Amino acid sequence: MASHRRPKPPNAAYTAALTASAAAAVAVSAQTASADPLPDPTKKGVQAQIDRLYEDATQATEKYNGAKEKADKLEKQVKDLQETAARKQGDLNDLRDRLGVIATAQYRSGGLDPSMQLLLSSDPDKYLDTASALDRLGDRQTTELKEFQSQQRDLAQQRKQAAEKLEDLGDTRTELGAKKQEIQSKLAKAQKLLNSLSAKEKAEIAKKEERADRSSERAKLGNEASATQRAASAFEAAKSRVGLPYVWGATGPGSFDCSGLTSWAFKQVDVSIPRTSQAQANIGTRINSLSALKPGDLIIMRTDLSHVGFYAGNGQILHAPKPGAKVRYESIARSGMPFMWGVRM
Repeated sequence: MASHRRPKPPNAAYTAALTASAAAAVAVSAQTASADPLPDPTKKGVQAQIDRLYEDATQATEKYNGAKEKADKLEKQVKDLQETAARKQGDLNDLRDRLGVIATAQYRSGGLDPSMQLLLSSDPDKYLDTASALDRLGDRQTTELKEFQSQQRDLAQQRKQAAEKLEDLGDTRTELGAKKQEIQSKLAKAQKLLNSLSAKEKAEIAKKEERADRSSERAKLGNEASATQRAASAFEAAKSRVGLPYVWGATGPGSFDCSGLTSWAFKQVDVSIPRTSQAQANIGTRINSLSALKPGDLIIMRTDLSHVGFYAGNGQILHAPKPGAKVRYESIARSGMPFMWGVRM
């Protein structure tokens, strides 16, 4: 089988600096989180605790991503509703002016018709509900008044919808803040544990990351074709990001979390997919067998669907794996994360 090695990162100097040591790379400010393998239940000590904290941060990250996506949509909806309400208010003001002209003409020609007095009152609905009053209006007046009433109702509905969306947005922003705080707390605890390690233990962690990076560079992917052109194109885009750092909540182009990488890659080929791994798990065509996957298929990992990457061929996944790591190829069997299913786009 042909061997495919990862392309050089866009900024070799930048990524070289990031690999100085895994301990330094994992010195995540509250900005770094990831999908880390499930810890081995037989493992003891600090490393197992760090693994668990990273896993918890990953789950919180995907929930944060979902809330962020919802907030973005709500903000757009609120903006659209407010702009529509402003236009309707302008139309309503124009119509009110036209009705005023009719009233002025009536007054000059012999006094203001009682019906027009009602028309220009604060409750035109009451006027329209009075059938006898309609007989006093000419056709033009009736049409104008009905339009006025309709636009008033539309405006009230738009404002009500905008208020409801604003309330939803407020709740979502509160959720965002809570998830952000949870992620930062998990990562801070992990960092504290890392800081408690001896120099020898930190060096071992750094060596482990270096071995993973070297293994990624030597990954043999085979030459199997993708199932669809869009999957092949998105996979090629993702390959260009190998070597860039994982940052929680990031969607590229210089850093990614797991679902940020997959959504960014499809976006490069004008294909829109959901932001979170859980949502991505329910799009496209489901592939239940690992052996049936083709390069470029999405691969959903963990029972809570909190991790996603690209199937790279020959049993490899291309993904953004964890804090302190970089986008890389990795053996699915050795990832420590259970395979759930694949998604073909």
